[in-house]
Amino acid sequence: MKHALVTGGSGEIGQAICRRLADDGHHVIVHANQNLEKAQSLVVKIINEGGSAQAIQFDLTDFDATSKQVTELMQRQAIQILVHNAGIHQDAPLAGMSKEQWNRVIDVSLNGFFNITQPMMLPMMKTRWGRVLAISSIAGITGNRGQANYAAAKAGLTGACKSLSIELASRGITANVIAPGIIKTAMSEDSFPPEKIRQMVPMQRAGEAREVASLVSFLASDEAAYISGQVISINGGMV
Repeated sequence: MKHALVTGGSGEIGQAICRRLADDGHHVIVHANQNLEKAQSLVVKIINEGGSAQAIQFDLTDFDATSKQVTELMQRQAIQILVHNAGIHQDAPLAGMSKEQWNRVIDVSLNGFFNITQPMMLPMMKTRWGRVLAISSIAGITGNRGQANYAAAKAGLTGACKSLSIELASRGITANVIAPGIIKTAMSEDSFPPEKIRQMVPMQRAGEAREVASLVSFLASDEAAYISGQVISINGGMV
């Protein structure tokens, strides 16, 4: 049984990823920043369904706190699957964007990736097997009006994972980016009514969180051992 850590595991996409990885037979560590109760509720569901899981809470933007928690986890067993799913929106046109809006989004998505990944690397390398997956966005590929901060953070994950894939290739560790388009969540339903989705998406529907989770499942498996340094879009044909 491999241990998998999913940042932002209490959100809708994060929950789908956690449940799928648990179904695949992994012990899942469900990370939450503020929504610990949601993470704990998910853990109960996973265990009741026959899986193995635990919840953990820390602020990804705090390197010392993150490193401490991760180091304590790895004293029990190496974490060989990392899914960095955490991310936030603070949208505004760049001309009117505050420094705080820019920094906060970069801190969670991009700096958070460094903070969670860096302390895991040497222990993962010693096992000579690992999967690092970063959940990006179509905005990181195409950009998006009012989301310069979000697009910059998500695009930064691409450069980080491509570099990491080169550094870790000889150790049996892959690093890839998944870039979802419009995925059906409570947040996206407010922003993308059905008629807008039909105009934007060639498949004329939003994706499902379980479809993102299925892609994570494959890339975290032995079958994906020769796939690394890639950005894989899941967007219904948008780009």
